[in-house]
Amino acid sequence: MDRPKVGSQKHTAGGIPAILSSMKHAFGEAGVIRGTRELTRLNQKTGFDCPGCAWPDPDGHRSFTEFCENGAKAIAEEGTTLRADPDFFKIHSVQELSSWSDYHIGKAGRLTHPMVLKPNASHYEQISWDEAFTLIAEELNGLSSPDEAIFYTSGRTSNEAAYAYQLFVRLFGTNNLPDCSNMCHESSSVALKDAIGIGKGSVTLEDFDHADTILILGQNPGTNHPRMLTTLAQAAHRGAKIISVNPLFETGLQNFIHPQHFWRWLGPAQTISTLHMPLRIGSDIALLKGIMKDLFEMEDARPGSVLNHEFIRTKTDGFEAFAESVRKADWQTILEQTSLTRERIRAASEIIAQSKSMIICWAMGITQQTEGVATIREIVNLLLMGGHFGRPGAGCCPVRGHSNVQGDRSVGIWEKPPKPLITALKERFQFDPPTEDGLDVVNAIKAMHSGRAKVFFAMGGNFLSATPDSEFTAQALKNTRLTVHCSTKPNRAHFVHGTKALILPVLGRTEVDEQKSGEQFVTVEDSMSVVHMSQGTLSPGDNQQKLSEVAIVCRLAQAVFKGTEKAAKVNWQQMMENYDLIRDHIDKTIEGFLNYNRRVREPGGFYLPHGVRDTTTFNTETGFGRFYAGDVPVIDLQPGQLILTTIRSHDQFNTTIYGLNDRYRGISNGRRVIFMNESDIEQLGFVDGQWIDITSHFRGETRVAPKFMIVKYEIPRKCVAIYYPEGNVLVPIDAVVQKSNTPVYKSLIVTLTPASNENHITKSMAHS
Repeated sequence: MDRPKVGSQKHTAGGIPAILSSMKHAFGEAGVIRGTRELTRLNQKTGFDCPGCAWPDPDGHRSFTEFCENGAKAIAEEGTTLRADPDFFKIHSVQELSSWSDYHIGKAGRLTHPMVLKPNASHYEQISWDEAFTLIAEELNGLSSPDEAIFYTSGRTSNEAAYAYQLFVRLFGTNNLPDCSNMCHESSSVALKDAIGIGKGSVTLEDFDHADTILILGQNPGTNHPRMLTTLAQAAHRGAKIISVNPLFETGLQNFIHPQHFWRWLGPAQTISTLHMPLRIGSDIALLKGIMKDLFEMEDARPGSVLNHEFIRTKTDGFEAFAESVRKADWQTILEQTSLTRERIRAASEIIAQSKSMIICWAMGITQQTEGVATIREIVNLLLMGGHFGRPGAGCCPVRGHSNVQGDRSVGIWEKPPKPLITALKERFQFDPPTEDGLDVVNAIKAMHSGRAKVFFAMGGNFLSATPDSEFTAQALKNTRLTVHCSTKPNRAHFVHGTKALILPVLGRTEVDEQKSGEQFVTVEDSMSVVHMSQGTLSPGDNQQKLSEVAIVCRLAQAVFKGTEKAAKVNWQQMMENYDLIRDHIDKTIEGFLNYNRRVREPGGFYLPHGVRDTTTFNTETGFGRFYAGDVPVIDLQPGQLILTTIRSHDQFNTTIYGLNDRYRGISNGRRVIFMNESDIEQLGFVDGQWIDITSHFRGETRVAPKFMIVKYEIPRKCVAIYYPEGNVLVPIDAVVQKSNTPVYKSLIVTLTPASNENHITKSMAHS
């Protein structure tokens, strides 16, 4: 294995390097003409939605180049001219492909034909679509119970495909609909539903033009949501105070040069953060308690000047118990847990005390830590104290990590279906949907591992690389009778499979979707509840057999229900031929989608209703915004122990690895690195550049990730960071966030030892 190269950390995001990187990927993989066509239609009102992050597009005027570096990488991957066709699978065996890295698997090219892996076979081989659907139908109909099947969904799935998918699954008889939300923002959905009555953010993109304070916790916009930097730079330029809270001071939150504003390329960058809070991993609650404790002290000194008493009195409940819990919080514990000084916390508190319109943003650094749900409740507490809901420039902003993960949930992809959905489906389609909760991701893995679930069907996604406890999950997939993956490109999950396996090639967002009634468009929902069109413009290519996700669902339903009473419940053929019919069904069964077909054809789409944002109405159990009381959790590290978080490199999106470099952090030519504080390196007897093994500790269990190279970095003491998904092997299947059951990728207790054998690479290192 090559040694990663370590250069200097960058302190400015964007600029010319971002442009060069975008062009390199778009033109290098798709070609100049095809790449240019992709870029100029990306995120346009008459184009296609970026298959990357869920940051919203402007409601009004949009730039001719309304994309970021990672968006360019995403469509380059989808628009590549390379092909993983039947000849590719003839040459490369499953065993060989399983030994490739995620990066090299992803560079194999677009899938072109349905492929099957028969029992005990060494290679995938071509299969017809009819044969593939017959195989799946036989396996599903041969189950003892519909609950023995798992139907997973990725956030790239459109509203139309997602709705048809959940309808098929519920008509089949189960609510086993785990999705990528379970692994990312489930903590946000749970906490926000309890506290404000809706599991979505309460701000629009325009609100950032009115906010005087923006607090960003556990998020790295420069890599994970680069277009957000434009919004933050504009806010900082007009004088808004931006506080960044994260163990690492990520480049995108330091300085930014808009790559598409050429007149600024050689001038000074826009400073983003007014104040940075480099707290210890997992101590966000302690910091928030400290800030709120300060606010109470300021209010006591200047009554009526800090808290919004009218809002608290008329719009909230639970304030007294909450206030008591904050006042009794111990400053010594707060400072020890955060590793911050009293002066730095006070500096943040003073900014927030003066704020009239504050937005708080967060991402997986919050949702995937052990106390993720409790932390988000504290975020809401802080907003409620100042009345920062229901007015311009104020509210909560969970920044979703995938382009339609929020839309999928809105149209029914959920293992815990709400009663109104079940009632609406029953009335519309005249069947009795199952009402028992289904399995989320973690419980689905456990069900497959134990043999209780026997068929796994994935609508998109790279399930194995996205999930925790890699070896446990791999064995779970191997224990099934059949695994099916609907994908645009090969990924690791295709090569860790059940007794039988299928790979079904799907159209990408960028491609023309031609059905019997003509060219189709699909719709998606962004992080701020805007539903809008997405229509591909590129040819899918000649002599290929890719189907749209909608077509796959509809044809699967026809095969599974053939000859049964259920066959007449839904006209799958008409839905496949004309997606307007699916939108008509959504219109009649999903709240907020009234006149769907008309409104979504309006340029830019429409906003789904949001009681808190629109009318300051809290649809909670009590009808008020709810304060939650809680203690400061204490992370008690034993000698030699550290707390680890997983992070993304700048050359990846989710599990897709675009390259082996991390430009902003100064890493190139490799990913098996561990970022450490210089004092910890010295105290533990290591040296910068040394290879070490990482062991996680959870309830007496250990897991090992071998051979990571130490990189000295500016990170708080007792904290370390490694890349995802390389670190997933360390996350035990039972290490989850309380209440949301999300895997704790962001708060693992670990110890380090010198690498056991620097020349030996184990199976668990295949992600490198």
